[in-house]
Amino acid sequence: MQDPNKPDLDETLNVTESHDRMLREAAAVSREKHVDEGGREPVSLWIFASCGLILIFAGLALGNIGSLGSLFDYDQTVKPGYVRLDLSEDGAKGPPPAEALAVYMKKGQKMYSSKCQGCHGGDGKGGAAAPSLVGSEWALGDTQRFAMIILNGLAGPTSTGQTFAGGMPTQKVGMAPVDLAGVMTYVRNSFGNETGDVITEEMAEHAFKLAEERSDPNAQSTKEELESKYLAPLEGEPMDPSTKIDPVTLEPVEDAAG
Repeated sequence: MQDPNKPDLDETLNVTESHDRMLREAAAVSREKHVDEGGREPVSLWIFASCGLILIFAGLALGNIGSLGSLFDYDQTVKPGYVRLDLSEDGAKGPPPAEALAVYMKKGQKMYSSKCQGCHGGDGKGGAAAPSLVGSEWALGDTQRFAMIILNGLAGPTSTGQTFAGGMPTQKVGMAPVDLAGVMTYVRNSFGNETGDVITEEMAEHAFKLAEERSDPNAQSTKEELESKYLAPLEGEPMDPSTKIDPVTLEPVEDAAG
């Protein structure tokens, strides 16, 4: 029977045992790894130690101290034959001069890859969408005619009488004279073509002028128009393909080695 003086206690409850059990459980909980509210834990000491070692080694390397300095030694890291650019006031002159044909070919290859390769192919042999440029009469012949085809596109038959659906669209959008000069030089000296000449930026500027003077500058060229108006070379001073020029300005420079 429940003691009326202890209304909240069960007669069978052993208070001493319950108290001891509670103390044991509290001690066990306190021995568990502490976790802050929100799931944040203290950073382990080994992480601090690892970061410290990394910072020490990085400092030694960057500071060129001891044997670790070789990690950033110029002679240890560059390729053989590589020439370091002289950044002194007298030495910061940009890339060295190169032969005109090589410079224009390099520029033209990039332009060909972005504007022409999709239709004419990487080998210049064309296909179902465009004629071959290998040995092409129009590509290797009069430079005014070739320039007009590139700038204005082409509608109707090609030099071989072939006709392609839609013809060739204009390529002058986003193209500067130096781009036209490069791609013309590239096509005329690639895929087995060997005219050996350089279409200069000056000549390409003349081509842009001709294109703007057409009665309809936005119309595609036709075989009839090309054969009646543009059977002539582009105006401009011819350049010897072996002339050394500045790859940036494209201006002839004195060959110091010569």
